[in-house]
Amino acid sequence: MNDAVNERARETERAPALAVDALLDDPSVRIVVCCGSGGVGKTTTAAALGLRAAERGRRAVVLTIDPARRLAQSMGLTELDNVPRPVPGADRSAGGELFAMMLDMKRTFDEIVEAHSDPARARAILDNPFYQSLSAGFAGTQEYMAMEKLGQLAARGAWDLIVVDTPPSRSALDFLDAPQRLGSFLDGRFIRVLMGPAKAGGRAGRKVMSLGMAGLSLFTGTLGKVLGTALLRDVQTFVAAMDTMFGGFRARADATYRLLQAGGTAFLVVAAPERDALREAAYFVDRLKADRMPLAGLVLNRVGTSAASRLSAERALAAAEVLDAKNLASNGIVDHPAGDDASRSGRRSPEDHSPAAPGGDDASAETGDDASDRLAAALLRVHAERMRQLAREERTRARFTALHPEVPVVEVPALPGDVHDLAGLRAIGERLGGRGDQPTFA
Repeated sequence: MNDAVNERARETERAPALAVDALLDDPSVRIVVCCGSGGVGKTTTAAALGLRAAERGRRAVVLTIDPARRLAQSMGLTELDNVPRPVPGADRSAGGELFAMMLDMKRTFDEIVEAHSDPARARAILDNPFYQSLSAGFAGTQEYMAMEKLGQLAARGAWDLIVVDTPPSRSALDFLDAPQRLGSFLDGRFIRVLMGPAKAGGRAGRKVMSLGMAGLSLFTGTLGKVLGTALLRDVQTFVAAMDTMFGGFRARADATYRLLQAGGTAFLVVAAPERDALREAAYFVDRLKADRMPLAGLVLNRVGTSAASRLSAERALAAAEVLDAKNLASNGIVDHPAGDDASRSGRRSPEDHSPAAPGGDDASAETGDDASDRLAAALLRVHAERMRQLAREERTRARFTALHPEVPVVEVPALPGDVHDLAGLRAIGERLGGRGDQPTFA
């Protein structure tokens, strides 16, 4: 078994190592995007990267679009909002600073409206019921606004490094898709049709309405029955007010998409050494490659380790069985050899000169040893299960490496507890940089 495990370990070691510190120190790298499935420590990884970059001399900001507030808690902030906030406690001796923020989807949309329209039109849009629903919960709006906010941060040029924490699961790559989808919606045929009545004015407009827009009246009448007249009116009012802004949505989304494809961006796929998580990681790698996004590597998080890895699962189980057999024999459950009348009758043989326990009960004298043996056997079985888990993790990683041997990998050993402060983030950062305890193979 050890030979097979060691062979798998050698296979996993063929993947190139991901030099995280070199990535963070590279002044040409301005954006790091962390993506991965849920529950793999992606938010913690993004925060640890931002902290490590700041404490190595860069002015970094961490942007999370994950609605959970774990990032604020881990950085000691009472709350995060749509404005980058300085993180207290970060070591600034190297000249760097750390800021953090959490995307406020609606506020970002409001900022776009206010920045690209006059006050009267902005108020009409912001007060429109359809806009309020669109900005608060329309599918893809969160990811689109994340792209908008990333573009704003990059355009300001106030930070050396922007670390982006994306939503969990495959929706993480909606970060790439949503801007095009929402841009297509806002600039699409349906919107243009709804804009028709607002654009048709005066005598020419009335002629168009009487001739070419007859079909539109029938169409909108049908929509009114399906959606409701009030909702359709809100939509048309919103479209009329937003008329001058539609082209800007797609243009800005396209610009940010090109920014993500540029050489100054690096994508990190975060995964745990589990089958489903690494399957998602393989999907992310393939998708990023197809979209020509610059992939820096894989962060394999929460890797199991053991200080007693030389003791294999098979040897541990064998030792546990020996202890179990010993306990059974000492309790009289195992048959004694034939002819041993003293043992079968329970009498002590003349050759047995060991002192009897008080009260003449020999079994009670062995109770302490029996309990220790049982505890040792239980611990050996726990260790055996641990070794089996490590072997499963190594097999899972080996499969990923076989599919993507060119992807650099850095392993982060599992910590004994949750990360909830800057000290924990530093510990993660040290492991990302290769300076913490590294995992050992069985």
